[in-house]
Amino acid sequence: MRALFNVFIVLLLLLLAQMLVMTVSELPRYGDPAAPTNNYVTERYLREGYQELGGLNLVANIVVGYRAFDTFIEIVVLFTAVTAILVTLRSGKPVEHHSPHQLCATGKVAE
Repeated sequence: MRALFNVFIVLLLLLLAQMLVMTVSELPRYGDPAAPTNNYVTERYLREGYQELGGLNLVANIVVGYRAFDTFIEIVVLFTAVTAILVTLRSGKPVEHHSPHQLCATGKVAE
């Protein structure tokens, strides 16, 4: 049974490796001007970023000026996830704490 499981894992890893190779082979070449990342938005950010936002750092201009709403939504999603985790961890009935000597003496926790 263990050998069958190992064969299954190897086949699964080979399938995942093949999918990765096929995906990477479809990516555009580095620096290709026809790549989807080289579009009018990139040109506009580079051409008008300094004048529209007035900052000295173009990367900071893009993140704070053009991408501020997207960054805000990412922060909201992160905050919501952390809040959900904390609520989940704190919910339920409280845990009773017993003294260590009681556990050592009886071998079980009193009910």
